[in-house]
Amino acid sequence: MELFQYPYMQRALIGALVIGLAAPALGIYLVQRRLALIGDGVGHVALTGVGAGLLLNRSPVLVAVIVATLGAIAIELVRARGRTSGDLALALLFYGGIAGGVLLVGLSDATSTNLNAYLFGSLTTIQVSDLITIAVLGAAILFTMVALRPALFAVSHDEEYARVSGLPVRTLNLLIAVTTAVTVTIAMRAVGVLLISALMVVPVATAQQVTRGFRSTMTAAMALGFFAAGAGVWVAATADTPPGASVVLVAIASFLVVAVAGGVWRALRRRATPTAALAPEPHEVVLH
Repeated sequence: MELFQYPYMQRALIGALVIGLAAPALGIYLVQRRLALIGDGVGHVALTGVGAGLLLNRSPVLVAVIVATLGAIAIELVRARGRTSGDLALALLFYGGIAGGVLLVGLSDATSTNLNAYLFGSLTTIQVSDLITIAVLGAAILFTMVALRPALFAVSHDEEYARVSGLPVRTLNLLIAVTTAVTVTIAMRAVGVLLISALMVVPVATAQQVTRGFRSTMTAAMALGFFAAGAGVWVAATADTPPGASVVLVAIASFLVVAVAGGVWRALRRRATPTAALAPEPHEVVLH
């Protein structure tokens, strides 16, 4: 724990905790819409923005926000018009984004170290300005996802019902798309564009193992994301491992533990239920 006396580790921990809360708050809507992999697609598009920023000597994060937002809006408009399926649209994001990113990074003078910081995260290099950006945008994402939960849930669950109910379906869909792009870009420095989707999806999948309602699942997912972020940074600090990968592996380990424990619990209940059903009640008269 001595490492957390240093300012750079404190910034890393705070940044990871903010993203650990914000990513699952958005991810639950993506899972509900069966777009769990859209974070990967937007992340690849954000890589194109990083390459453009490095090539033009501009802020890679700022350019990535713009490019990822435009990509997310484009994919939502294509999906909404029904001219191509959601998985095909995501595939276009994957291939186009990674190809564009590799091309632009190759044309720039960026080193592999700089590129790896965006691909896999670099929590320990977060500066105060980066932390402020993460905190402000993370708080905005959290507020939006929680405040608009009824409307966003309705759109994610059944668009036709939401449209009949008078909700602005297209606007809400675009809001989710833009929020996804912003979440991916602010998380680049924490877990990297190649791993952010896991932090959006895995805590939600873990929470679904033990919760029933949408609100309880969202709350549990945010708590699990918060835990995975904190525990992952601690593991990285004590074991000298990459922070982004450590956070994701802690999240996956939590899913495996909950899934196995839930399976054992259900098996024990199934074995106990027949016995309880066959056993006579205390005041039951058994006729021969």
